[in-house]
Amino acid sequence: MEIDTGSTSWMLISTAIVLLMTPGLAFFYGGMTRAKSVLNMMMMSFVSIITVTVTWVIYGHSLAFDAVGDGTGFVNKIVGGLDAVGLSGVVDTFSAGLLPDSTSDNIPNIVFSAFQLTFAIITVALISGAIADRAKFGAWVVFSVVWATVVYFPVAHWVWGGGWLFNMGIEDFAGGTVVHINAGAAALALALVLGKRAGWRKEPMRPHNLTLVLLGVGLLWFGWFGFNAGSELAVDGTTGLAFINTQIAAAVAAGAWIVVEKFRDGHATTLGVASGAVAGLVAITPAAGFVNPLMALALGVIAGAVCAYAVGLKYRLGFDDSLDVVGVHLVGGVIGAVSLGFISEFPFLPQQAKGLFFGGDLGQLGLQVLGPVAVGVYSFVATFIIGKIIDKTMGFRIAQEDEVTGIDITTHAETGYDLGTIHSSGVTSPNGPAVPAEAKKVDA
Repeated sequence: MEIDTGSTSWMLISTAIVLLMTPGLAFFYGGMTRAKSVLNMMMMSFVSIITVTVTWVIYGHSLAFDAVGDGTGFVNKIVGGLDAVGLSGVVDTFSAGLLPDSTSDNIPNIVFSAFQLTFAIITVALISGAIADRAKFGAWVVFSVVWATVVYFPVAHWVWGGGWLFNMGIEDFAGGTVVHINAGAAALALALVLGKRAGWRKEPMRPHNLTLVLLGVGLLWFGWFGFNAGSELAVDGTTGLAFINTQIAAAVAAGAWIVVEKFRDGHATTLGVASGAVAGLVAITPAAGFVNPLMALALGVIAGAVCAYAVGLKYRLGFDDSLDVVGVHLVGGVIGAVSLGFISEFPFLPQQAKGLFFGGDLGQLGLQVLGPVAVGVYSFVATFIIGKIIDKTMGFRIAQEDEVTGIDITTHAETGYDLGTIHSSGVTSPNGPAVPAEAKKVDA
């Protein structure tokens, strides 16, 4: 089998820009927090790159994409095997541009593994937005390893790696179920484990730097083209369809969100346009290669408007999801995944079917409901248990006085902004060293 150099080049580019999404998420989340916790928020994303990369190499790829035995047994429906531990067998040895016959999609297996690694990284990082300002950094590091192992790798196997949902024919083009519903349900569970921030609903907790938010969403939007179009694992018409649908849904959802804001609050905000774009990107993720552009447009309108209202659920239900992971990623992911039961037009696996609007039956719709429910419940329950165990053993939440002071300085001994010089007198001068009063005197 010959290497498709065009597809392989595209996949390498896609992998790089999907990895860039995690620093983009760090900017997006960092700008949304208060100034005293911006570094900690960004560190939670960056350390996820470290922990998930290590676990992926050692056993993550194997648990997600390796087959158990002949690949047809009960265990293989739940989790992958261990034959690819340490990426054993994933590194392709070839010459003269030839790949082993077992390699699919005419790209090296190691490139596919690197691409999937970037998905695992950002899924873990997404969860951190729900617990901004109040989580112990060490506890988060432990959580990221355990959660990736117990939750992400098995769920990726269920949907993409030959597990039970894959075999039933679920449609999830680029991760609406695996990434966004999975992370959103986990975020809700972890927010409940850690509880509310000190002063929640009593003190203003507005984003401290909206320019960072817009920078972050710009990087996310850019990277999402690799996220969605790259998931075709080739360069063909479906790649182009996923690419344009990504742009359509993001732009339309951003517009829908600020229209809702204008009518509801009287103002269209920069945070609204950023959040709306992310909501559209989340909703189109499972649908990118399955729907036509008009359906992508409709999906963007629905996701932008619904998520604009959904972010307020935390106030009605009383859970402190700091950066609206539940309202955007869980709700947006459900909208995108379930919509395929109605609007899917281009299924590409034999076990998949068109949506109701294009001649399909209720079977695909039922599966598009079953998948999000199964993944959401599993992720929520497993995350709640993991969070509770960590909380009881090493403590998951920082002390309240440290939270009030600011987690950046108490945990990392750093601050995000050094806006002045502190002198021995304790007086801060924003323009450099203070000038003693006597030095200002001018002799007559």
